[in-house]
Amino acid sequence: MSERKVRVRFAPSPTGALHIGGVRTALYNYLFAKAHGGDLLLRIEDTDSQRFVPGAEAYIIEALEWLGIRFDEGVSYGGDCGPYRQSERRDIYRKYVQELLDRGKAYIAFDTPEELEAKRRSVANFQYDATTRGSMRNSLSLPKDEVEGLLKAGTQYVVRFLIEPELEVEVDDMIRGRVTFNSSVLDDKVLYKSADDLPTYHLANIVDDHLMGISHVIRGEEWLPSSPLHVLLYRAFGWEDTMPRFAHLALLLKPEGNGKLSKRDGDRLGFPVFPLRWVDPKTGEVSSGYRESGYLPEAVVNFVALLGWNPGNDHSEVMSLEELVQHFNIEKCSKAGAKFDYEKGKWFNHHYIQEASDDRLASLLRPYFDEAGYPFDAPRVARCITLVKERAQVLPELFEQIIYFFSAPTAYDEKTVSKRWKAESADQMRALSHLLSTLPETLPSEETEQVVKAWIEEKGYGLGAVMNCFRLALVGAAKGPHLFDISALLGREETLCRLARIIEVLG
Repeated sequence: MSERKVRVRFAPSPTGALHIGGVRTALYNYLFAKAHGGDLLLRIEDTDSQRFVPGAEAYIIEALEWLGIRFDEGVSYGGDCGPYRQSERRDIYRKYVQELLDRGKAYIAFDTPEELEAKRRSVANFQYDATTRGSMRNSLSLPKDEVEGLLKAGTQYVVRFLIEPELEVEVDDMIRGRVTFNSSVLDDKVLYKSADDLPTYHLANIVDDHLMGISHVIRGEEWLPSSPLHVLLYRAFGWEDTMPRFAHLALLLKPEGNGKLSKRDGDRLGFPVFPLRWVDPKTGEVSSGYRESGYLPEAVVNFVALLGWNPGNDHSEVMSLEELVQHFNIEKCSKAGAKFDYEKGKWFNHHYIQEASDDRLASLLRPYFDEAGYPFDAPRVARCITLVKERAQVLPELFEQIIYFFSAPTAYDEKTVSKRWKAESADQMRALSHLLSTLPETLPSEETEQVVKAWIEEKGYGLGAVMNCFRLALVGAAKGPHLFDISALLGREETLCRLARIIEVLG
């Protein structure tokens, strides 16, 4: 690392929900910044006005806050390098567009969309570059007075970057090493459009990274083909000495087969690809999120951090955000894509549910109680969680594991009834009910169990026959934690009520 202060940025476009791949990019930027005592900025790149989606920016910020990825400056955080929303930086970009024009590094092009489409149809593999720009309508091919006349008439135009052919452009990538490109593969990219008075991504991101003092750019590998253009832009402005170092992250791949992970994969296999639930404002389509699916944020962070990076040295996979910061090394990121193992995500969530306090889990279950219409008693919910949380991978499962503590069975599992409920079961449950009614209500569950087992032996009943029917009465199915812990938490009155009900229903 050089002595230059580390400053990195996460710069999403507000075009929809934040994909889990974007979450990983934000997380790696956070880990890198904190590992080097640097700053993390949040910049919203909204120069593509046609793709802007209402609510997307607020969604991105809420998702990252939920995950614990905090920014040092940026949109909603403030700072000295604002504004951090690109649509609010028009005046800044105009200045630098003009600077490139004045330096002869860019030119104005008047070609209409129809003219460009006609050229693509007539010329195979058409590219707007050194070999074709002379035959197009631009300030390099048209007389100066005609250019001035077009501008004066308000004719719409774009500003294109002037790419010199046959240059070797080297990109020093922290993950992939040195990657070399020939400039002849690049077209004269559009940097600015007069139609909306906004720059394209390429110009805005270079100008902003320079002015905001960004030292390292960590982004997805889909931007690797654009990196030689960005290097050439830094050179054109004379900023090569302060150009950030690049790191291009490998793709997240489908759980099976090849190809980039998509929302369709999640829909097909039943897992979220977004951190929070997302409702498309145009179509109304609802996409599930990790938060609403019952994942803890620390589990998602731990899971996502290991998709394409690991600390090595046989280190434990389970790491807090602080431990991830301590061990993170961008150069240990894989060049190859990482398969998205969503079952591993459940494994992490199961672990963090076991580690979480019962009080915290109880508070997280409150929305489930509200939706089901059950009264919420936090201390009692926490006591129930103690008994069952080892069985749950996600919060909805945890809720299902304790719901019978708050709602007596209204029906009984048919398979369990068929297998366990016999002709003598009703009489045995009446006798058990009488026995329990004679015991002190404060008797610990262990002592109640001893008394009941001794009574079963004395009566000559089968232990399994009585216990399975007792569980069926309390839970409604053959599931749940230790039977006498359930009874103790329900209390004697509720236990006796449930025994009376199963006798009435099943006879």
